[in-house]
Amino acid sequence: MTPWVTRLLVANVLTYLLVQPGTLPYALLTLFPPAVVGLDQVYFPGVPFRPWTLFTYMFLHAGFMHILFNMVGLFFFGPRLEARLGAKGFLGLYFLSGLGGGAFSFVFSFGAPVVGASAAVYGVLIGFAMYWPREPIYIYGVLPVQARWLATFLVVVSLYSGISGSGGGTAHFAHLGGLAVGAAFLRWRDWNTGKGRREFQRKLHQTPSMEGSERDVRRRWASIDLSSMHTLNRNEVEELLARVDREGMRALSPEERQFLDRMSGG
Repeated sequence: MTPWVTRLLVANVLTYLLVQPGTLPYALLTLFPPAVVGLDQVYFPGVPFRPWTLFTYMFLHAGFMHILFNMVGLFFFGPRLEARLGAKGFLGLYFLSGLGGGAFSFVFSFGAPVVGASAAVYGVLIGFAMYWPREPIYIYGVLPVQARWLATFLVVVSLYSGISGSGGGTAHFAHLGGLAVGAAFLRWRDWNTGKGRREFQRKLHQTPSMEGSERDVRRRWASIDLSSMHTLNRNEVEELLARVDREGMRALSPEERQFLDRMSGG
């Protein structure tokens, strides 16, 4: 177990034990976008939106099986992902997926109350499938399914159920939002993490010939003194310059441009 997976498990279980469906605290913490919120005989007229519910709804559950499945998913998929992403990255994935689930519900299923950690856990699941796509996951401990196919199945089921309206009582668009936002966050994070490496590679391959006009660069390369060169270097310079004349400077690789720059003293 990893630290934040443990804390999230404890927080969800404690909230489930302390805040039961049908109570006023449960109603106040439920994500329910419309202006008028009703729970049995308890009404909150004139409350346009309760922003804290975008977070609190993730810790509420409608029943024992609801929290059981969510916590089992977090328990099995969360630790390995937290170890890879670190605490900050894992929490970002978890809560942004949960927020994505709330946003999708608001847009595509306006008016339906939403509770549960499902969107956040689906974000964790899609993260697991992205990093370990061929990892076998045993459904009910018996049937092995690769993580990528399980994630694909969940996307299709959530999309179909959300559009068709089947599976009443289940926030399918919240699940889909968790999957979509979770995947987008990890793609962005991986791209941003690799930005420093890409910048280093760009500087490594940057040459003086990449600056200034093509005419000036060609003039500088044409001024290379071939008479004082070793035969091998002279032959390579002549071959590269001939290629530039035939195909243009774009035909040269960064390494070949660097070679001509060195030979010209650039």
